[in-house]
Amino acid sequence: MTKHKNAKITAIILGMFFIAQFIGLFVINHYSTAELPYGMQNPEVQDNSDYVNSILPSIVFAFALAIVLVFLLTRYNIAFVMKLWFFIVVTLAIGIFINIFIPNFNLGFISSSTLALVFALPFALEKVVKRNLIVHNLTELVIYPSIAAVFVPLLNLWSMIILLIIISIYDMWAVWHSGIMQKMAKYQVNTIGIMAGFFIPYVSAKVHAQIKKLSPEQLKKKKIKAQVAILGGGDVVFPIITAGVLLRAFGILPALFVIVGAAIGLSYLLFFAEKKKFYPAMPFITAGMFAGMLISWLMGLLV
Repeated sequence: MTKHKNAKITAIILGMFFIAQFIGLFVINHYSTAELPYGMQNPEVQDNSDYVNSILPSIVFAFALAIVLVFLLTRYNIAFVMKLWFFIVVTLAIGIFINIFIPNFNLGFISSSTLALVFALPFALEKVVKRNLIVHNLTELVIYPSIAAVFVPLLNLWSMIILLIIISIYDMWAVWHSGIMQKMAKYQVNTIGIMAGFFIPYVSAKVHAQIKKLSPEQLKKKKIKAQVAILGGGDVVFPIITAGVLLRAFGILPALFVIVGAAIGLSYLLFFAEKKKFYPAMPFITAGMFAGMLISWLMGLLV
């Protein structure tokens, strides 16, 4: 991600980040006592060591495979496959969220979870096919909480800490060393018109002042150069997963400390990073979450 000069846009990004986190706690709390739909059954854990020895390697492998697939699709410009993949994930994630509000039923030819998918479909079409910017950002607020609800039961505190370290190291390598993150983001935005994360276009104060002087007829003819504020989906979903793991294991307070710590780490990056430079957000967010965990431990909450 890059730093942006517009303080209002920065505040909007942080506000959306916070909203997604609290929606995440709501969704995760619901599915802690209810079954996930669409056959997403969690594996039985016999011992705490299973989280680190078997489940964590599987999750890391799945993430690595997804990154490789996205890279290959980007490298060989297979836009249709990426759009279809994105559409399926979006539809299922929105369906998981909507399913919370539909009373459980099964009439044979249709069930509550199927009905949730029917309701999710128009949002997914508007987001992926029509590329409605408002729908894109609103659905992002519920997509990452739903994805988090799938992964939270697969992790405990120590496996989550290891996963955060791995993801942060990858983020630093992908942004500062290989540049793969920037290439994939530009391909998603410029070629297929899809971006996983919050996506807010805006114009500078200078351009805004020029626009105000133009008539409606002049505006139609003039090309306006807009800037874009982006917060990647991974930077949103991993704090939700982390807070969810702590919520299920230790209660609401440690989860809130994690969310606040993540927001502080993200805020530091947004306000103090150099302009027009790319930065990996996860190391800063992870540092904030670790600080939240440390405070929780010192307060005797992680017991």
